[in-house]
Amino acid sequence: MRANDCLYPRIALGIVAVSFGAIFARLANEASPFAISAWRLTIAALVLVPIAAFRKERSFDRRTALWSVVSGVALAAHFVLWISSLEHTTVASSVLFVSTHPVFVGLGSVLFLRERPSRILAGGIALAVVGGALIGFGDLRFGGSALRGDLLALGGGVMAAVYFLIGRRVRRTVSLFEYVAVSYGTAAALVLLLCLATRTPVVGYAPTTYAYLVLLAVVPQLIGHSTINWALRRLSASRVSVFVLGEPVCSALLAIGVFGEVPGGLNLLGAAIILVGIYLSLRSEEAPYGTES
Repeated sequence: MRANDCLYPRIALGIVAVSFGAIFARLANEASPFAISAWRLTIAALVLVPIAAFRKERSFDRRTALWSVVSGVALAAHFVLWISSLEHTTVASSVLFVSTHPVFVGLGSVLFLRERPSRILAGGIALAVVGGALIGFGDLRFGGSALRGDLLALGGGVMAAVYFLIGRRVRRTVSLFEYVAVSYGTAAALVLLLCLATRTPVVGYAPTTYAYLVLLAVVPQLIGHSTINWALRRLSASRVSVFVLGEPVCSALLAIGVFGEVPGGLNLLGAAIILVGIYLSLRSEEAPYGTES
């Protein structure tokens, strides 16, 4: 089977994998947000850096190497802000605000990548963001800890947009393993430095916490994020970011069974609208950029 034949099923698998991030992070809350981010990124980097070195691919030049490092900075900021938000607000509300990234990606694609979304894709983005807003509407709290969590998640959404935009730019010429090894490795180093600077402990947890930290690295990071970066070579950042908005739908469903956070009518309506937005994005015309890794 050719790479493009399994494009959308593979992206769907990646979105489901990413959706476990909020669940595992909440279950590992014995660890601080910095420690959770450090474990997730460090394990992923330790897996990918040797693979990239073994493959001996040399598609970097100085400019793309620098952009890959900046991507890692954005990824580190995204995780620290987003995981911190889970200490102050619900999973649904946190995922809502961090999932505002399609708006920022759409603007950045026009300004920096010269990729203008089609009308159908723009409509899909608008519908998906409206659906996400409805999912989190019932969880909004104006003031106090919940507002702090929502603002942290919004900052995480902005950083996610930067991460997607750079990924789209770099992945046009750089292989997947080479790019994610540098990006994840940079992010891991930064978060570990933050842990050191703030004297945040990264060990001393219960065995179950370690299990969830490893799952965070394997499922949402190695499988989920790497699949998204794989897709960014083939599809525009705007389109990929809309697909990622399937995450709040999956995360909210998972939170029902794990945390008992049952969605209300607005949540269900929002989920339906997100799915319509994703469907419109699938219907928009866009030729895959390439078929290599």
